[in-house]
Formats: sequence, C-alpha cells, structure tokens
Amino acid sequence: MSSRDDHRRLLGAFLRRHRERLTAADVGLAPARHGRRRTPGLRREEVAQICGMSPTWYAWIEQGRDISVSPAALARMADALHLTLAERAYLFELTEKRDPAAFADEQTDAGPIAVLQQALDASSAPAYLLDRLWAIRAWNAPAADLFAEWIDGHEPCLLGFVFLSPAARRLIPDWDHRARRIVAEFRADTGRSRDDPALQALVARLSEASAAFAALWADQAVLAREGGERSFDHPDHGLRHYKQVTLAPAGFPGHKLVMLVDKGVI
Repeated sequence: MSSRDDHRRLLGAFLRRHRERLTAADVGLAPARHGRRRTPGLRREEVAQICGMSPTWYAWIEQGRDISVSPAALARMADALHLTLAERAYLFELTEKRDPAAFADEQTDAGPIAVLQQALDASSAPAYLLDRLWAIRAWNAPAADLFAEWIDGHEPCLLGFVFLSPAARRLIPDWDHRARRIVAEFRADTGRSRDDPALQALVARLSEASAAFAALWADQAVLAREGGERSFDHPDHGLRHYKQVTLAPAGFPGHKLVMLVDKGVI
C-alpha cells in the first residue's frame, strides 16, 4: 500500500470515528422519527448536508477513494464534526493541505508573544521568533546586538533583510550560499500555503525589488530548513561563529524559535 493510500485510509477512519461520536442534538438536527438509530452517531448523509456536499462525495472520502478534497471542504468537515484544534490540525496534516483558518490568525497577539519573550530573555544566546512568513516577532538582547541593522530597520521579514538591505551582505560572509539556501528553505516551508494572499504579496514584492530573489525563486529549489554552522561579520565584534538550532514552539502554528549557540559552549 502506498503512502497516499495509507493517508486516505487513515482519513476515512478518522472522519468515520468522529462522525460516530456525535449525536443529532450535538449539531442541531431533529432526532430520528422512528426511535433509536440503527448505527451510532450521525449518518453520512447528515454530515454531508451540514458540510454542503453531496452524500456520495462524502461517502467516497470516508471510503478512502482517490479523490481530491479542497481545503475549504476540509474546513467545513472540521466544523461539522466539532473537531478540536489538535484534531483539525491532524485532519489537514493527513490530507497535506493548508488550513484556510491559518491565514487569518496565527497567535501573533501581544499576550501569547509575551510568554515566549520571557523564554527568549532567559537565553544568553542570540534568539528570535519568526512567524509563518519569516517576519521577526520577538527577540532577546543578544539577537538585537547581532542583528541590529535588521531589527532596527524597517524590514521585519528575514528574506526582505537578506535581499533588500546592503547591511545583510556585510553581515553574512557567505551571502551567495546563504541567500540561495534561504529561498529554497522558505519555498519548502510555505509549500502548503501557495494560496495565501499574504505569501503571494510577499513573493511579488521581493521579486520586484530584488533581481537576485526573483532568479532564485524562479529556480524552484526546495531544501529542508536545518541547523548548522552560521557565521556573521559583526561591525563591532568582528567574525563570530555559531551553531543554529531551530525549534517549533507549541501553541504557535507556523512559528519558529531560532537560537544561535556559541560554538565554544556546545
């Protein structure tokens, strides 16, 4: 059985199990006219009705048929089945689709960010938080010192700084290599967000402003984001070498916590 077949089978079983856990009253439907239902939970036809799709189409999804399901349809199913945030995320993970709700709000409010700010401040290593479009959202004092020209500037997006700021070419000794890699990593990281208007606007803006970015984006290279050695030529402190560690903080979908650990303490 292929991986795609396995995912379709898991998707069908997941939807069926959550459908069977709901009652007509849970979703505001009238109870069965003739006493108890012969099967537990909602019927497929009822879920299809709530989702605004044909019963046949929904049945095919539960049966693991090889059909394509749009993100909008998945979102309606998640709502109809009263999935929790974790269950909803799992649903989209199974289908390798991007949740449309993720475009609207990914917990960048001051309250949640303040919690991570405390963790950043507790670190002696340069550390910062990137959102799903790689804009910096929080940082600690060592990061502010190392990346002063980025953080103090008017370009929060890491790609914008790398490609639009002359300071980036001075700060990053291996700029050509790092620039090529960062575009490939960004493409891989945002591959499921192709329909995100904010992503499309960012790519259009950078492509228009930087011929280098436009060429690398058109190259279609894809690389997994990973750690490794990073070097920076600081204007006051000279050449500094780090090991980069990237973490995914719980409760912040799409965000990344990046730490630059001094090689001497690893």
